[in-house]
Amino acid sequence: MNNNNIFEMEGIVINTMPNATFKIKLENGFIINSYVSGKIRKNFIKIMIGDRVKVLISDYDLTKGRIIHRL
Repeated sequence: MNNNNIFEMEGIVINTMPNATFKIKLENGFIINSYVSGKIRKNFIKIMIGDRVKVLISDYDLTKGRIIHRL
């Protein structure tokens, strides 16, 4: 399966929510809900308000994303 419908963007964490979800403000000004990927969760990497993160977004639902890297 080819994943041409997934793209990466950078953003800043503006709010933390229950169940390891976050509100992210992207570079282009949009605000999305994101959850933490399994590798970040497995390695106990903490994400706090103000952190810059890299997010994977699918073009099927542009309001949700997955945090894959903390910058």
